[in-house]
Amino acid sequence: MNGTMRLAGMLVTLSLFATSISNGQVRDPLGARVDSMFWQYNRVDSPGWAVLVVDDGEIILNRGYGMANLEHEVPITSSTVFDIASVSKQFAGMAISMLIERGDISLDDDVRQYIPELPDFGHTITIRHLVHHISGLRDWPGTLAVAGWRMDDVISFDQILTMAFTQQALNFEPGAEYSYSNTGYNMLAEVVARVSGQTFREWTDANIFQPLGMTDTHFHDDHTEVVPNRAYGYRRASDGQFHAVPNGLTALGSSSLYTTIDDLAKWVINFEERSVGGAAVIDRMAQRGVLNDGTRIAYAFGLSAGRYRDLTTISHGGSWASFRTFLVHFPDQRFSVVVLGNFDPANPNRTAYDLVDLYLAAELAPQPAAAAAEQKPETIDVSAALLDEYVGTYRLGPAWYVTITRSGNRLLTQATAEDVSPMTARAESTFWVDDYGAAITFMRDDSAQVDRFRYRGMICPRVGDTPPTNRQLTQYEGEYVSDELNTMYTAAVEDSELVLRHRRHGTIKMTPAWGDDFRGGQWFLNSVEFDRDDSGTVVGFRVTQGRSRNLRFVKRN
Repeated sequence: MNGTMRLAGMLVTLSLFATSISNGQVRDPLGARVDSMFWQYNRVDSPGWAVLVVDDGEIILNRGYGMANLEHEVPITSSTVFDIASVSKQFAGMAISMLIERGDISLDDDVRQYIPELPDFGHTITIRHLVHHISGLRDWPGTLAVAGWRMDDVISFDQILTMAFTQQALNFEPGAEYSYSNTGYNMLAEVVARVSGQTFREWTDANIFQPLGMTDTHFHDDHTEVVPNRAYGYRRASDGQFHAVPNGLTALGSSSLYTTIDDLAKWVINFEERSVGGAAVIDRMAQRGVLNDGTRIAYAFGLSAGRYRDLTTISHGGSWASFRTFLVHFPDQRFSVVVLGNFDPANPNRTAYDLVDLYLAAELAPQPAAAAAEQKPETIDVSAALLDEYVGTYRLGPAWYVTITRSGNRLLTQATAEDVSPMTARAESTFWVDDYGAAITFMRDDSAQVDRFRYRGMICPRVGDTPPTNRQLTQYEGEYVSDELNTMYTAAVEDSELVLRHRRHGTIKMTPAWGDDFRGGQWFLNSVEFDRDDSGTVVGFRVTQGRSRNLRFVKRN
């Protein structure tokens, strides 16, 4: 069923702040239902959404709900300019694809061919590695946070480049893993600039935005620039009030694209018309990455390949400074939805797919029946003696442990900082955890002792049955410095608790996880693991987050 058949002969109902396309005629039979989905934002004291639906090359809905600026009660319209956060990456992906098509670069070029300031890590990082987030480069948000930056600071493109140029080790060998890295896309933007001799903003203006007629779109490279019709981000505090969120970021390539849904309509239509870039460039943007072991990942050129209710999708989301954004395109249906929100908390992914459910209802596979979802696989009984062999503590990752206990004839699991969850035996060594939506399979060593389990593809070693008791917190006290990050933390014991002090972040409480591993009271100190020399003396610590691993600090004598 094509878009014309779905929509022929129907009219639209405009909401309080709704806007129409330029000719003033929008034919949308579902407009009133969309309005009802967003009615709670149609007020002068609420931020909200810009919403775009494009079907078969035609804009069928582009509306604003809520306020772009609460202080001046400026409503969101289809021409309101949003920071679309990581949805920006597909534009960097297109720039790289275009340079490849022109013969200016190759996917397998060493990045240091263009950016020699990037350290030689002993492994070649290629353009391909950067495009697919498999380079091993540390992600800048967490890394800069450890170094002392706050996310409401001015964070410039040059500061991000400097961080990358002083990185001392990779998270992993390039191509070995997928790990989302904003830094990698900043490197791609810099490659475009160095190959072309233009700034990244100048190149994308001349080669993408102007040809597409995206006149209200630019990569924001000056945080002080005045942007007409700009939306501001807001965060809802615990008292229910909205607070303005500063945005001083100029992370070219990975983020910081300022645009409107009117302009994004031209962008998604080009996925099918291909008037800018051409077929080869657009097709390449959908090519998924491949790891060293042959595993194909979902991530392509700033877009992620997937499926939704049996339909093929390419999509990407974004989150920064309380902007919450999502773009999804259905190539077989020539159908796109874009939602841009300017408040936190907001769920742009679910919001977009609610619109998909509405507009593509006749073409989507049925939602799984509730009864089918409740069906449970067959379970078995396991003896108490065997269950006792599994009891213990296992390490899932930095500052992330699972303790298995037995209660009667069943096992219970409790992960760090989480509630107790029951486990159901599906086999003698495999147990399903409803709360995790996954199974744990216990494994044995050569002497038949349970020494690890497998969980979501990870092998998690057993760390012992009782936590160490000989660690005195005073052993950790002292000053710790990082040459890589040019920053220092001071460890001290206060009220029988270990804390880390930083000149910008203040005092951060540390909670013991296991042994020398601690969890920090800030998101960027997810795991702080102290290191000891052969004599058992504490000599440093390593900070690990999901996207930045083993940031090393050395203890001063």
